[in-house]
Amino acid sequence: MRDRFPYPYTAADADQWIRQATEETPQTHLAIVTEASVIGGIGLELGTDIFRRSAEIGYWLGEPFWGRGIATAAVRAITNYAFSTFSLCRIYAGVFEWNPASMRVLEKAGYMREGRLKKSVFKDGKVIDPCLYAMIRKD
Repeated sequence: MRDRFPYPYTAADADQWIRQATEETPQTHLAIVTEASVIGGIGLELGTDIFRRSAEIGYWLGEPFWGRGIATAAVRAITNYAFSTFSLCRIYAGVFEWNPASMRVLEKAGYMREGRLKKSVFKDGKVIDPCLYAMIRKD
């Protein structure tokens, strides 16, 4: 998670996110839901300027729902949506080195590991190496 994501996350934070996400056209930030409730979120940060044909994907899922294939299905769905809605050539994700489960989600969704960005992130008081994953549009 980026530091801009509030912690602890409050109901007011959720209300603000919902207002912001529903005002986007086309939408780039979506809820991951079951029949009963919202269990996570997924979104795209569209690139600008020379990066306008790329987007970064990010997602989170409530811990009780881990290990069920839900995140993989959500990543596949938003990837398909992104390539069909936007003029993208590439979607990428940076995954913190301590999160092999998220790496596996991306791999199962068809993303390829491109490398390790040595000492490029400061998170939780540590400088860490995120791993870079990407999906390239198949033409």
